Amino acid sequence: MKVSLGAKTLAQPTPLWIIGSYDESGKPNAMAAAWGGICCSKPPCVAVSLREERHSFSAITARKAFTVSVPSVRFAAQADFFGIASGRDTDKFAAAGLTPVRSKLVDAPYVGEFPLVLECALLRTVPLGMHVQFIGEIVDVKADEDVLDAKGYPDAAKVQPLIFTPVSRAYHAVGEYVGQAFEMGQLFCKKD
Repeated sequence: MKVSLGAKTLAQPTPLWIIGSYDESGKPNAMAAAWGGICCSKPPCVAVSLREERHSFSAITARKAFTVSVPSVRFAAQADFFGIASGRDTDKFAAAGLTPVRSKLVDAPYVGEFPLVLECALLRTVPLGMHVQFIGEIVDVKADEDVLDAKGYPDAAKVQPLIFTPVSRAYHAVGEYVGQAFEMGQLFCKKD
């Protein structure tokens, strides 16, 4: 029997993304965000929701751009730090020993050491309540060569992205391979 838990943010998992932007003085900044995901295929877009009081909020709004750097398990502590400290009073890149890389395509930095990066042009903002959703059109995806599969696409087992569980406030690694999407369910399709 299912038990009602009420209206809460308990969808699992959520990604742990690092959102990059330049602040009003041009300083590279990044923040951890878990309220995000792919939101459109054509044009390719991601959505990430931030609170207005966050330092990154005005930077993204002003520059009309942001990046999504996907940290691997290896960088879990640094990624968590990006969610603890504020860019208002801390140079998070320097403190974490990570490299801000200036995108050549959008007006935002990304984390050089992280294996997967999405460079996004701000397409739309949607006020939701406590958060505002930033919808960014993906201008380019960059990946370290060593995380690509035989077809040239990021392999989750090699990227080792972190996922976040909101209720327990814990990070997890992506699990084992289960099967191929759009193939496993074929056994339930009617055959004529």
